[in-house]
Amino acid sequence: MNPNWNLDNLYTSFQSEKLISDLSDLDRMVLDMNTFAEDCFKPGTDIENTLASYCRKMDDLESLMSQIYSYGHLTYAVDTKNSEAIKLVDRIENMKPLLAPVYTAYRRWLETIDNLDDILSSSDACRPYAFAVKEEKRKAEHLLSDAEEVLLAALENTGSSAWNRLQDATISSLTAAYDGKQVPIAVIRSLANDPSAEVRRNAYESELASYQKTEAVSAACLNAIKGEVLTVAEKRGYKSPLDMTLEASRMDSETLDAMFNAIEEYLPVFRSYLKKKAHMLGYNGALPFHCLFAPVGEMNRTFTLEEASDYIVEQFSGFSDRLGAFARNAFDSRWIDGEPREGKVSGAFCSNQHRIGESRIMANFTGTFNDVTTLAHELGHGYHGDCLKDELYANSNYPMPLAETASIFAETIVLNAALETATPGEKLTLVENAVMNATQVIVDIYSRYLFESALFEKRKEGALSVDELKELMLDAQRKAYGEGLDQEKLHPYMWACKPHYYYAGYNFYNFPYAFGLLFAKGLYGIYLKEGDDFIPTYDRLLKATGQNNVADVLALAGFDAHKPDFFRESLEVIRKDIDYILSV
Repeated sequence: MNPNWNLDNLYTSFQSEKLISDLSDLDRMVLDMNTFAEDCFKPGTDIENTLASYCRKMDDLESLMSQIYSYGHLTYAVDTKNSEAIKLVDRIENMKPLLAPVYTAYRRWLETIDNLDDILSSSDACRPYAFAVKEEKRKAEHLLSDAEEVLLAALENTGSSAWNRLQDATISSLTAAYDGKQVPIAVIRSLANDPSAEVRRNAYESELASYQKTEAVSAACLNAIKGEVLTVAEKRGYKSPLDMTLEASRMDSETLDAMFNAIEEYLPVFRSYLKKKAHMLGYNGALPFHCLFAPVGEMNRTFTLEEASDYIVEQFSGFSDRLGAFARNAFDSRWIDGEPREGKVSGAFCSNQHRIGESRIMANFTGTFNDVTTLAHELGHGYHGDCLKDELYANSNYPMPLAETASIFAETIVLNAALETATPGEKLTLVENAVMNATQVIVDIYSRYLFESALFEKRKEGALSVDELKELMLDAQRKAYGEGLDQEKLHPYMWACKPHYYYAGYNFYNFPYAFGLLFAKGLYGIYLKEGDDFIPTYDRLLKATGQNNVADVLALAGFDAHKPDFFRESLEVIRKDIDYILSV
């Protein structure tokens, strides 16, 4: 099985006739949209025809722009030294300032339309874009002047986007000393799953030591990006970056508060699990950080990438033929880049390519069962995109909290299917692995949320030093993990290795994971009750995520997002697994 993905269905090379032609078309489309905005967003224009025409044109433009950008980004993700990829990404990002006047003029024009809702409901041409249009009108409330919008878009390319690329390149090329040689940091981090306590401890110490080589660069990148975000949020009239993120996430503060209230109630439950794990691994008291991912039980099975693909397809097919066929096609069609190597960014992600109806999945697969569930997670993202592939591009973009629903649901399918045939020893391993992952998504995510909240507050006063960033991270981990983790063996550099902190457009990309886990657990509970009858409902629900806010999507599933009860019910599912571990 080829461990590297194939991007030919996007473009065959940076010199391909198709890419050159598409770039030319994109240049023309950008100019056309600017002319359209100048000519049509005026008093007295035919509102219905103008709105429908704009939506069609912009949908095609943004879809093509996304495809071209993705080709550069995906190439760069697995080869951060590829200069052609960097140039293509830069070229597309440099188009954003050219579109800024168009978006600004469009949003200002929408504010002048008093009967917009009537037009959207009565016009066959406009109705398909209704949700996206209303969302754009809401954004008009935070517009700056035309000149400021253009300037802001231009400065972003040499500001936060450039700092983000620097951090990516810095971490992807970082190596650590291990066993007498220099090893890519992604490989070092994967050793946290090793059965040997000595290997885990040595890898942990080597990892922390390696960040000392790049800590100043990472701190500079983080300070610059968060400083820009604070400035933009203030200028746009948001109360905070979190307020800005919630609006972009189509999520209200009542839902966020309900979720975190429930999570805080259950932190002692997770801490009891961590102390139990410490005992199972031979430690007295709390668990050292380097043992968070230590395997427990008798299942030490490893997988080749090909074995993992067969395993995932089998389990997915047990849920639905469509999901299984999707995964089989993703593996067979080389949509997946699974091999860890120097120059490749760390972690894993899925990039849905709406224009061609495909996805591309990057992972750093080392053969553990956790790597298998990571692949299942990313394939879940891909399946989410597959459910939306026939929608308009404008209706294919779902908010961050809903982005994790299908991925975590897919993980749950793989785990629960594996449990059905597990021996008692294997069951302990599988359940503990699930609780371990849930602890990351609930407790560690909570620590990341606390860290980022404190970081923004401190950044208002000025740039933070490396030591200050380390202390903020340690403080967040202490508050979240409490007595469950050894307070002398935490991870002060978690801010340096997690890429989400460096996305200026995706602040607080932490709580969506917790939300996604709890929503997915709730949906899986419905599936267990309804069986195959739930599958069409599940697909429709994923399809609805592009045109609804978070609370409305939960309502479609029968949940009230503003009450902690729903989140408590999902956390109770995890508690049952923890109770099983405590009973062993």
